[in-house]
Amino acid sequence: MQTPLKLLRTNSAYPDFISLVHLLDQDLAQRDGEEHAFYAQYNKVPNLNTVVVAYQNDTPVACGAIKEWDESTMEVKRMYVPPSFRNQGIAALVLAELEAWTKELHYNRCILETGIKQPEAIRLYQKCGYQIIPNYGQYSGVSNSVCFEKRLY
Repeated sequence: MQTPLKLLRTNSAYPDFISLVHLLDQDLAQRDGEEHAFYAQYNKVPNLNTVVVAYQNDTPVACGAIKEWDESTMEVKRMYVPPSFRNQGIAALVLAELEAWTKELHYNRCILETGIKQPEAIRLYQKCGYQIIPNYGQYSGVSNSVCFEKRLY
């Protein structure tokens, strides 16, 4: 029987978050190839106090973060689950925790960007109720980006 997941709210200086983000960056560098430098500049999350790390037993198995986009919107950043822990519903739990935190902070919408080379991420966001929107901000006109939103009521 699988141990229940523990979700920890923390900040971007937390060592397990930093370790998971390092793995995420390695994965994205492989997937994105030459385009990685463009995306990497927008993936920095220093001084964030809205980070979630998921644990199975004492092992960090997923992470995600939110940061303010505007007065009503949080942007979901740095979602990652190592391959050996995928397809267990962990990412959906982390995302739900980020959405709950968004509402607690009195924001009513989450937005995010992912890449067309991340089909598992696209499926996750669609399964969790996110809708594709026109690419926003720095992702406008970027053909390899897919942007999503979810209104939280």
